[in-house]
Amino acid sequence: MFKWVFIILVSLGGFNFLTAATDEPDHAIHEELRGVLGGIQNAVNTEHYDQLAQYFHKDMRVTTSNQEVLNSHEDITKFFNFWFGPGGVLKKVEMKLDADALTEFYANKTIGVVRGSGVENCYLSDSRFFPMKTRWTATVIKDDDGKWRILTLHIGINFLDNPVLSVAKESANYFGIIGGVIGLLIGLLIGFFLWRKRKPLSI
Repeated sequence: MFKWVFIILVSLGGFNFLTAATDEPDHAIHEELRGVLGGIQNAVNTEHYDQLAQYFHKDMRVTTSNQEVLNSHEDITKFFNFWFGPGGVLKKVEMKLDADALTEFYANKTIGVVRGSGVENCYLSDSRFFPMKTRWTATVIKDDDGKWRILTLHIGINFLDNPVLSVAKESANYFGIIGGVIGLLIGLLIGFFLWRKRKPLSI
């Protein structure tokens, strides 16, 4: 009896999964787009930056989180070589990207717009760590070979609330205190020498 109960439960679970997949409009397209997002995430997190180009259209227009603009597959290579190559400021970045909702399609479902949030955990070459919260918006396009690729992507951060700004504020406060102490010491020394100069000589 328990065997039949198990089979029925498994069957119902499979039915629910198939129903959920069927209920989602354009499920196959959304699954392919999830694969694009996951592929980008995996390539960055595993440091296989040479695998990123396949997910972007040849006429791509990408604005990165540091507001650099990339216009070609070659720009992707240059970007990661500069920041993560020998002598680069960054040692590694781990990202997680989540879409807010399903992609909205236009032009007979050959173009789509999607937005979401993300986290970029940046490891600097000097061992410092900055978790950066991001917002992103992307335009995806069905390419000539039938595959979906990213045409435009813009990644932004909150410039009023991010760990880099916090470090800058802490540094400003630190150096402000140091400057105040140095200024006080200089003032005391000047006052001391002026006092010595004005003091009448004893007989």
